[in-house]
This record gives sequence, structure tokens and C-alpha cells, in this order.
Amino acid sequence: MNKTELVQSLASTTDQTQASALRSIDAFVKIVSDELAKGGEIVIPGFGSFKRADRAERAGRNPKTGEALTIAASTTVRFIPGAALKGAVNNRSD
Repeated sequence: MNKTELVQSLASTTDQTQASALRSIDAFVKIVSDELAKGGEIVIPGFGSFKRADRAERAGRNPKTGEALTIAASTTVRFIPGAALKGAVNNRSD
């Protein structure tokens, strides 16, 4: 499902216009991004949580040349699914 399909699905599920659904999705993405940028965490019970995670510097290899290189440390985002989401994906009702 891409963003356009998500907007259409949200609009039909919630009986709102596609423009309103798009604003809701864009607002959600901005709120999550801003909170994670501040070092916070987003927890949605039953769905999951978004957390920042630090990646240490590590050794890598250029797949084309085989040359060794160092991959710099970075910060990434982790999503940890909640029990209800895991159950839904596995066709269970927890």
C-alpha cells in the first residue's frame, strides 16, 4: 500500500475527505518525526512503538571492489510491533 492508497483507505474508513485524511497522515508523520528528533519515543498500545537507536561505527566492505571501509556511526529508527499487531499479522486474536 502506498501513501495514496493509505489516504483513500483512511478517508473511506473514517468518513472524511481525502484531503482531511492526507492532513491527518502528514500530521502523524510530522509529530512522530519531531518527537524522535528530540530524543523521545512514541508508544501506541497494541500497535507498537517507535524508538531511536544508535548504530556503532563498524567495518564494511565495498561489494564492487572488495575494498575494506569504515561505516560511520549513525542514529536510526526502530519500530517494535505490539502484541495486537503481531496477532493480527499472524491471524490470531490476542
